[in-house]
Amino acid sequence: MIDGFGRRIRYLRLSVFDRCDLRCRYCMADEPDFLPKDQVLTLEEMARLARVFIRLGVSKIRLTGGEPLVRRGVMSLVQALGQDVAAGSLNELALTTNGTQLARHAQGLAAAGVKRVNVSLDSLDPDIFRSITRRGELETVLDGIQAAKKAGLAVKLNTVALRGINDGEIDRLIAWCGREEIDMTLIEAMPLGEFALTMQGHDLPLDELRRDLESRWTLVPSDYRSGGPARYVTVAETGRRLGFITPLSQGFCDTCNRVRLSCTGQLALCLGHEKSIDLRAPLRSSSDDSAVEQVILGALSAKPHGHEFISPLGGFAPLSRTMNCIGG
Repeated sequence: MIDGFGRRIRYLRLSVFDRCDLRCRYCMADEPDFLPKDQVLTLEEMARLARVFIRLGVSKIRLTGGEPLVRRGVMSLVQALGQDVAAGSLNELALTTNGTQLARHAQGLAAAGVKRVNVSLDSLDPDIFRSITRRGELETVLDGIQAAKKAGLAVKLNTVALRGINDGEIDRLIAWCGREEIDMTLIEAMPLGEFALTMQGHDLPLDELRRDLESRWTLVPSDYRSGGPARYVTVAETGRRLGFITPLSQGFCDTCNRVRLSCTGQLALCLGHEKSIDLRAPLRSSSDDSAVEQVILGALSAKPHGHEFISPLGGFAPLSRTMNCIGG
């Protein structure tokens, strides 16, 4: 799959559910309007669509949400796609999670062929954690991380940098990752959904944060790439990798290699555009996958060169979609 700008698409982020047991402020509203269940693809339909993408050239699939592990029966999807990993048709199956269900599922994920999990964690302070997530217990997530490590899964921390909220926690998180021997990625908050309305004053460009970190840590440039948009350094004092994902301050659209599929079968060619293409209708209209393949290949020509998070008039251009619906 090659888009209109010559970028080869090899990475699919598949959202298996819009629901979550947390309510992180940059992801969804406190009282979200969840999708009717009849609009959500079955797990069998997701496996079928995923295999269409694999046949078309996708080599990496990341399961996201909402929170993927709160969906009943989700391990059947993990196991199905794990068979593609075992067969060599899929290079990597990974998962992004908030960690609350990891203690229960870590062994099963590893047995199914998952090698790496990204855990979203924005603070090691229980009060700040609860303020950002609006609910939940930090210890549950920390227990989940330990269970994942024990199961042999490589764990990476994802932390959204929020000015005035958790910016004082970053040093603590870096040091903790060093002790726990896990890597970490910092992410700029994106103006999606409700958070776009309250983002002013909390956005934190990572070039600014990086300069601040360099006054206390030795950040050694690294050529390491994970297949996603993060650019990495090695923290000399801990020996661990620290990544930076900078969609707002330093766009990386020229090298975009991914598309997103929502739990309703909507193909998003870019996180920073409202437009999406319906794959659910052609999927359900026939048992023949050729119609779905044609829609996907035709859609790639419409993949934009870059996102629309920055308004031409300056400042942020908020999008109505929320992160839990399109997949983190």
